[in-house]
Amino acid sequence: MMHSISNSLMRVYAITTKEIKQLSRDRITFAMVIMIPLIQLLLFGYAINTDVRQIPVAIVDQSDSAAGRWIVEAVKVTQVVDVTMYLTTAKQAQEAIRRGDIKAALILPPTLTQKIAHDEPIGQWVVDGSDTMIAGAIKQLQNLSLNDVLPEPTSSQSLFEVSLFYNPEQRSAVNIVPGLIAVILTMTMVLFTSSAIVRERERGNLELLITTPIKSLELMIGKILPYIVIGLVQMAIILGLGHVIFAVPIDGTISHLLIATLLFITASLTLGLIISTIAQTQLQAMQMTIFILLPTILLSGFITPLEAMPNAAQWIAEMLPGTHFMRVIRAIVLKGATLMELIDDIIWLIGFTLIGLGVAAKRFNKRLD
Repeated sequence: MMHSISNSLMRVYAITTKEIKQLSRDRITFAMVIMIPLIQLLLFGYAINTDVRQIPVAIVDQSDSAAGRWIVEAVKVTQVVDVTMYLTTAKQAQEAIRRGDIKAALILPPTLTQKIAHDEPIGQWVVDGSDTMIAGAIKQLQNLSLNDVLPEPTSSQSLFEVSLFYNPEQRSAVNIVPGLIAVILTMTMVLFTSSAIVRERERGNLELLITTPIKSLELMIGKILPYIVIGLVQMAIILGLGHVIFAVPIDGTISHLLIATLLFITASLTLGLIISTIAQTQLQAMQMTIFILLPTILLSGFITPLEAMPNAAQWIAEMLPGTHFMRVIRAIVLKGATLMELIDDIIWLIGFTLIGLGVAAKRFNKRLD
């Protein structure tokens, strides 16, 4: 009996030793074992912050008075907002919010001094309400009293009025559903194509490709085309059901929505192709996909606004296709923005796709090794 148990333990030990050695030789898998928990720790502990600060805002000071300047300075001191623009009209402020240049605007009326004298609200915050965290942070500034901002204290306790655009009810579904399109498309598109070349290698199909006149770029394009339709179908399902079930408005032009989604799908598929030229097995491809997916979910603005993240995290976020598409899809769906108003993000997605296709084609070699 003891001899049988001893033999069983020896066999278990042999298999365990073999798996450890195999894992140590698999550098990509070994790196993912270390990097995935490390990245999650850094993202959740360092980058994810619900205390929103330095929100980009504009000032529309129509009073041109000393009181107006004192109020603006007091708002800056709170560090909740970062004044990045000075505009002359409320219409300009609304257009800047729709383009995504700012998240809110403080409008001080020409009758500011009279309002102070009569204990009336001294101004109005016009806020992009599609992001509930940003809207909540701006609403806190309602408690900024005149005693805090005027050189001569008064008994007035007048507050700012707050107007929430695009999501006045502050329903979280309005913000989450468009962002979910970016997350799901990233997950599925990158995962599908990250295993494309690896699957051909594991099945032995590369031997057939070697004997054909197909070029590397042609293979890359042929790999991503079938998945474009799948991505568009997924977008239609998420947005359609979100509109029907959660009453998410669709204020933008459908053609602009389709073009923007198509650009993001191709960018995500291209990223998956790059991964497929690096990974040696489908398991490695899946691990690398998770490594890309986590920052996309946590840094793209899906969970917390970019403004709540440190500068280093924002720089990383700007390198991800999901961050640019997150801004684009929310602006089109919720704000009715046009592609021309979002041209910077559109150009970035196009550039990423072209460069990524070139990198993937260059890395791909029609050889068994």
